Amino acid sequence: MNRYEAVLFDFDGVLVDSEPIHFDCWQEILGPFGIDLDWDTYCEHCIGVTDRAMLAFLCTLSKTGVSIESLGAEYPRKKAMFRERMLKVDLAEDLRALIAELKPHYKLGVVTSSNILEVGPFLEASGVMASVDVVVHGGEVKHHKPHPEPYLLAVERLGVKSALAVEDSRAGIAAARAAGLDVVEIRDQRDVSNLVKAAVQSPPAV
Repeated sequence: MNRYEAVLFDFDGVLVDSEPIHFDCWQEILGPFGIDLDWDTYCEHCIGVTDRAMLAFLCTLSKTGVSIESLGAEYPRKKAMFRERMLKVDLAEDLRALIAELKPHYKLGVVTSSNILEVGPFLEASGVMASVDVVVHGGEVKHHKPHPEPYLLAVERLGVKSALAVEDSRAGIAAARAAGLDVVEIRDQRDVSNLVKAAVQSPPAV
């Protein structure tokens, strides 16, 4: 008997190592504003947060008082840039094999704070969309991670009681735990397949 009824994957940093792409896009957007964003700062403050919270933080890095409205006006261009670059990325073979291995035994889902316009093209092109039973994205929840709403909605839609979440950010881990789920914590996207297999094969806690 399976320990879980479902496995729920975060998108950025789990299904695909997309954070460097996000980072590069932001660097291009921020350059004309004179905002210097380094990788460590991006990882610390810009992963797993809402769009508005990220924009507000980026404004604090400005030395000339850039407003959230002026920076936000460039956000559509950043998202378009990200979508275009993501179409050149493919799902790693080990993750493709993992999803195929899990599919007959578990309901599968993607739970992301990103908007479907950003992640949808990749999910469709990679075949993930056809393999999962639910996708919960940032555009359809009132509260983003670290609030549990995205995971609670996924569990509700799947009609399951036990699910394993696969997350890489502090906000995502907090959201899944607040929803009452066990969590596989990802530190390196290359470890996703092995860590998920180990988690679903481990015996239930007594």
